Amino acid sequence: MAEVQQQQVLPAPHIEAASKVYLEDLAKGIGAARQVDLSKLYGSQFVAPQSAIQAEAEALRGGLGGFQSYLTDAAASTGPTAYQSYMSPYQSDVIDTTLAEYDRQAQMQMPAMAAQAIGAGAFGGGREGVQRAEYQSASDRNRAALQAQLLQTGFGQAQNLAAQNFAQQMNLAQAAPTLVGQQIGALSTLGAQQQAQSQAELGAQQQLAYQQAYQPLQAAQQYGSGVMGLISGYPQRESTSPVAPAPSPLSTALGVGSTLAGIYRAVTPQQIQIKS
Repeated sequence: MAEVQQQQVLPAPHIEAASKVYLEDLAKGIGAARQVDLSKLYGSQFVAPQSAIQAEAEALRGGLGGFQSYLTDAAASTGPTAYQSYMSPYQSDVIDTTLAEYDRQAQMQMPAMAAQAIGAGAFGGGREGVQRAEYQSASDRNRAALQAQLLQTGFGQAQNLAAQNFAQQMNLAQAAPTLVGQQIGALSTLGAQQQAQSQAELGAQQQLAYQQAYQPLQAAQQYGSGVMGLISGYPQRESTSPVAPAPSPLSTALGVGSTLAGIYRAVTPQQIQIKS
């Protein structure tokens, strides 16, 4: 019976060996990847918390309402009685001293009037009495006018001080939120930069943990890419090997018959005939 030849196309021996190594590494890499604890690669531990500067900025938010106290003080500087808080504590002393001096000066005029009446021969008469009455009346009016002037001056000064305080408190009420807001903005910007830096560091740690966890699988995949490149670019070899043909029914039957006959002869005593 003619011998049958089987022809196979096989890769080069070194490529076949490299492929076996790749498959072994790939199996190990996949097995390691299945064992990876994802909680070690993802989670809140890789999210940067609020920085200390951001917390400081957050605490300052309450200061945005600090203008209220300035508005309260400004309101106290308005109204018909607001000036009273700004009157000089020495106002009464100044008025009393000024009027006392006025009275002393007025009394100093009385002897001169008496001397004048004596010189005119009218001392003690009705004309002198009228003159004295007119002088006293004018003196009283002047004294009242002086007192009113002193009071008006003190009132005007108090009113001006109240108006100045009102303007100052309103300016502070407007400036306070602006200043606090600027401070909060500056701290927030700096705090965000600090948080971004911390986030970058955590991101780098996360990438390192990921690379370490999947490094075996990635290395196997990279190695496999190189092997595939060699397979596609390297000529393959052919292998021919003999293959026994399938026996026919007749040969099978003959073979079985001869086998059985051999077994029969082995187990059955043979008779030997001697020829004379």
